[in-house]
Amino acid sequence: MGSTIGRRQVLAAGTAAGGLLALSGKAPAAGGTKPLKGVTLNISCWSAPYPLLLAKYIPEFEAETGARVIYTTPSFPIYNQRMGLALATRSDAYDVVNVTFIFIGQWIGAGWVLPLDSFIANPKLTPADWNAADFFPGTTTAFRNAAGQLCAIPWIADVMMGGAARYDLISKAGFAMPDNFSEMPKMLAAVNGKDGVPGFLTENHYGWTFPGYLQGFGANIFRNPPHDLMPVLDTPAAVEAAGFFSDLLRKFGPRGALSYTYDEVVAALKSGTVNYATENEAFVTQMAQPGSKVMRTCGFSLFPAGPAGRFPQVATHGWGIPAGSRNKDAAWQFITWAMSRKLLLRMFREHGWSSVTRRSIVELPEFRSKLTLNGFDVAKMYLDTVDLAAKGYMAYRTVPPYPEVDRQIDIAIQGIVSGEKTAQQAMAAAQRNSIVQLRRAGVKL
Repeated sequence: MGSTIGRRQVLAAGTAAGGLLALSGKAPAAGGTKPLKGVTLNISCWSAPYPLLLAKYIPEFEAETGARVIYTTPSFPIYNQRMGLALATRSDAYDVVNVTFIFIGQWIGAGWVLPLDSFIANPKLTPADWNAADFFPGTTTAFRNAAGQLCAIPWIADVMMGGAARYDLISKAGFAMPDNFSEMPKMLAAVNGKDGVPGFLTENHYGWTFPGYLQGFGANIFRNPPHDLMPVLDTPAAVEAAGFFSDLLRKFGPRGALSYTYDEVVAALKSGTVNYATENEAFVTQMAQPGSKVMRTCGFSLFPAGPAGRFPQVATHGWGIPAGSRNKDAAWQFITWAMSRKLLLRMFREHGWSSVTRRSIVELPEFRSKLTLNGFDVAKMYLDTVDLAAKGYMAYRTVPPYPEVDRQIDIAIQGIVSGEKTAQQAMAAAQRNSIVQLRRAGVKL
């Protein structure tokens, strides 16, 4: 028996894990040829706001094209584990997949997802007005392979910023949104517990939520990525950063703070059961949407600056076509539809989707107006953060070995917050274990 995993095996596992949406769509309209009639597209992404919103529109794609779409949106860790296996074995189980930011180096470098340049250049496959150049260069650069070919179309610029559910309590205490690390503990101490609301929270993927603090203190993950991948997690600056970040969670976080996933953080912010978080723009801006209990009291800011500067984390995820797909042209038709200016503009207007990667939308006056939330110019914060990331400080995140170190950072922060280890002990262990894991993976240090 060969090593290739078939479509039925992977999709059966996906159904068991949850997150499967079988979208049969509307009946095809009478008259006219449906170009994808009889084609079934298997598409998967992790359960972020954009892919969940996209599910509302997929029946329209099915009605227009005649395709049947099977769409899965599992949690982030389940998605990455499942997709890494499917891609590595050249499975035909998927036709369109999310290329996850931290796995770009591995998935694209190994040729597991296809270059898209030939699809983009083909007028029979790509609408004349689709305009691939409209996507922010900062979001497409990471998706290019060694030959410079684009291998995914970015659906998000995932920028980290500050968000407060109860900015009214912060203002009443005499504070503004914190602009730097030194202001954060003072503000949080003043508002923590007011109206029964804990002061601080962030999602428990600390390999994502902590590096902005690490770099803000002048430390880094690797010595000089992508060229020198020796970890540097045990430097004095790294230890100081870990202690500072963990203290925020320990002193001002809710009970069980270490258990909160990204969706639980969003729910806590929207319900006003936690006040301040440094989180993704796509998450914190949900506080200002209809249905949020804190729609009128929330506030926003750039990610705070540390002693060494401001380093808001910026990730990008994108739609790609697996090398094993049997429906490559149809897959590209789905991507051009999902990432069309027309659909993204509708998602913005109808649902407030604002982590847009097309410059022509972000520069619209209505975008700036709609992203002024309770007087806070979130559109400017978004653009300023994307510009900051152009300095290159996110280079650590797209090297193939990073996921190994990411797990060690999670373990270190958990150990510090729980009181099992001091910051120095936890970061020294993270350094040792990262070196072991990298050498085991064949990285020369």
